[in-house]
Amino acid sequence: MPTMSGMERPDFLRRQVLTSRNVRSGVATDMALGGLNYQIEHHLFPSMPTPNLRRAQVVVRDYCAELGIPYHEASPATSWGGSSAPSAQGR
Repeated sequence: MPTMSGMERPDFLRRQVLTSRNVRSGVATDMALGGLNYQIEHHLFPSMPTPNLRRAQVVVRDYCAELGIPYHEASPATSWGGSSAPSAQGR
């Protein structure tokens, strides 16, 4: 994920998508994480009920692809390691 400087002012969509990352999941991960694995969709639609985030993901991912906005997803292990590892700062 990019690090943004104070001078950069991306629009709402880009700010939420570029500074968030989803955790790839199945039903078991959805239940274990309580929907927290859909951070991008949650940041775009904070009042959306958790069960609908999975369906919104398909729409958001396709829309980002249309606009050329990188959509970040990681496995649970990669996500955990990337968020807690000091070397992940420059990625």
